[in-house]
Amino acid sequence: MRHRVKGRKLGRTASHRKATLTALATALLKHKRIKTTLAKAKETRGFVEKLITKAKKGDLHAHKQVMNVIKDKETVKELFAEIVPKIGDRPGGYTRVVKLGNRLGDAAQMAIIELVDYNDILTAKAEERKEEKGIKAKEKKEAEDSEAIEDAQFVEESAKEK
Repeated sequence: MRHRVKGRKLGRTASHRKATLTALATALLKHKRIKTTLAKAKETRGFVEKLITKAKKGDLHAHKQVMNVIKDKETVKELFAEIVPKIGDRPGGYTRVVKLGNRLGDAAQMAIIELVDYNDILTAKAEERKEEKGIKAKEKKEAEDSEAIEDAQFVEESAKEK
């Protein structure tokens, strides 16, 4: 029976598990979305949500508590300056886990964990990249067309000279 047994071991020792969760939390707060296994994503969700709840207090003690877990100063600054004001009115549920299916190599269940309010920003960035690629492809095609026209004119001029 598993009564009062909380958390996943993830096949690691306690120190390794703590380091893994810290690294995943740092990556999630930095990049707003990460891809990992489903078990790690579900375990990271609770870890990050507790950090964000502490950060919502905004006082010095909360700042120090978060800095004890996340060692990257820029990520902590971003958490307090950008993430907390954006999700300040939300009572909880700051993250979302989306299942992706199984990994090809070992058939592990994969998932994306992301910050909820940053989903639209990430999709907007993806759309901008697609538009840039489309513009570049259009410019490339126009350049190829102009080169083809110049080549055709050159061939016509050389035929007229003969």
